[in-house]
Amino acid sequence: MIFASVGSLLPFERLVRAVDTWAHDNPAEEVFIQIGDTAFEPQHAPFARIMPMTEYRDRLRDCDLLVAHVGMGSILQALQMRKQMLLMPRLKNRQEHTTDHQVDTAMRFANVKGIRIADDEAMLRREMSLMLRQPLEISDAISDHASPELLNNVKSFLGGVKSRRS
Repeated sequence: MIFASVGSLLPFERLVRAVDTWAHDNPAEEVFIQIGDTAFEPQHAPFARIMPMTEYRDRLRDCDLLVAHVGMGSILQALQMRKQMLLMPRLKNRQEHTTDHQVDTAMRFANVKGIRIADDEAMLRREMSLMLRQPLEISDAISDHASPELLNNVKSFLGGVKSRRS
């Protein structure tokens, strides 16, 4: 099953249309799209605008491939669940975001095991098919809890900040 998500803050019509087109061309594959405020409504795959976090996590847990915008929430949750990801950044010049920070984030994650970056809709559709046929090796899961070492370092830092203000 493919789970596609544009996140909850901004519409992302290019991604929704590309996934819907792929669903049309691959009717035997199960696809679900979370479309947010995107005006276009998919014709070939079931969708929801926004869903409760429990449903989002269930769909992510059950999918074989996450197709998403390059949002840190989507990336981190998929890494926690060891899911392969196909990501397409929103672009400022297409009025999909106010900056190109998703392009920068995509470059940062491009070499992480289990992640592929699609530059455009045609590549996204090609990679969806390929990744279902030949799943990627996936990095070790990341924890959703901070390590005791990190917590101690933060406590130590905050303790030092507090004492400097005294």
